Amino acid sequence: MENVAVLSVVQGEPALVPPAEETEKGLYFLSNLDQNIAVIVQTVYCFKADEKGNERAAEVMKEALSKVLVYYYPLAGRLTISAEGKLIVNCTGEGAVFVEADANCTLEALGDIAKPDPETLGKLVYNIPGARNILEIPPLVAQVTRFKCGGFVLGLAMNHCMFDGLGAMEFVNSWGETARGLPLAVPPFLDRTLLKARDPPKLEFPHHEFAEIEDVSNTNELYQEQMLYRSFCFDSEKLEQLKRKAMEDGVLKKCTTFEALSAFVWRARSQALRLRPDQQTKLLFAVDGRNRFDPPLPNGYFGNGIVLTNSLCAAGEILEKPLSFTVGLVQEAVKMVTDGYMRSAIDYFEATRARPSLAATLLITTWSRLSFHTTDFGWGEPLQSGPVTLPEKEVILFLSHGKERKSINVLLGLPSSAMPVFAELMQT
Repeated sequence: MENVAVLSVVQGEPALVPPAEETEKGLYFLSNLDQNIAVIVQTVYCFKADEKGNERAAEVMKEALSKVLVYYYPLAGRLTISAEGKLIVNCTGEGAVFVEADANCTLEALGDIAKPDPETLGKLVYNIPGARNILEIPPLVAQVTRFKCGGFVLGLAMNHCMFDGLGAMEFVNSWGETARGLPLAVPPFLDRTLLKARDPPKLEFPHHEFAEIEDVSNTNELYQEQMLYRSFCFDSEKLEQLKRKAMEDGVLKKCTTFEALSAFVWRARSQALRLRPDQQTKLLFAVDGRNRFDPPLPNGYFGNGIVLTNSLCAAGEILEKPLSFTVGLVQEAVKMVTDGYMRSAIDYFEATRARPSLAATLLITTWSRLSFHTTDFGWGEPLQSGPVTLPEKEVILFLSHGKERKSINVLLGLPSSAMPVFAELMQT
């Protein structure tokens, strides 16, 4: 991308931002649902210039961060490993890492950030030098980059083990409310012991998300190629057409946008990767379990309330049968997610310490219902926002798009020889 040559960023010295008041110290429990997704998620938010300019942006953000960390104090701690071999937070109160930076160009020069672009957008997020693993990276790292036009970008690196998309959105919006002098609309509920494993654990369901699919040599060879990243936009009309296509043979009585789109991209990706007909392929996606638990998790639950559900199928079946068949597989995976299933997933990790296998797998992550675009630190809503990169090569991300948020951007990476086939299928 020509933007790579355009953007040059000079970072200042990192500083620690501790909570503005004394907070609880000691070890903070993370649930088993938190253990499975301990990856760093990097996002950026672009804010345009206004009459205030950007000179005080970093100061305002830093002061508000210090205040909001009083409520979200585990984010000011450090990750460690418990005696049981699990991730846990040591609430030291050290603080989040905060960096000020300056760019050599205007925000306009960044262009459209709808596609993950780690080379360019990665300059807007601070990476801890020499960090060898997630234990050496604080749970929250923030960078505020000032641009020549008076706009600025907030770049965040947050560990997914601290919260899921909804929890992260609530934190960022709480930070924005604090910056504007407002009370928190959704104060965090910090007690994660609600999701403790049962004693003894009960493994009541087959958890295929942990299953290792054998003989994936054909996909392994493909992934030796250079990865290409693309973004495909599905507007509301195209999404409706997709749902109609899924139901045209009369097999399905109803179908959601997520179900139709997930089935469609699963089929297209399997075809683009040239999977053998007998090759088992796995679909994984997260379901928000907050209201599926009995009783439901409290409003503002600070943590991961999502659980991975799954479907296994031979690639040949997916490609030969109508779209309604694949949508049906997605629907069955959604139906599996009950209170019993989720508590069994919690117990499964307790009993096995296993993590989901991504061999021959597509992992779909949905951000289309998250309102990151409404975050306001006093400079209005972001001009645009999005991820810096995809956390794994197997991940496809759904993001809402457009003024009314009725379109969905499908973001993914594929081996260079597979992307043209996938792109062609996206037009059908």
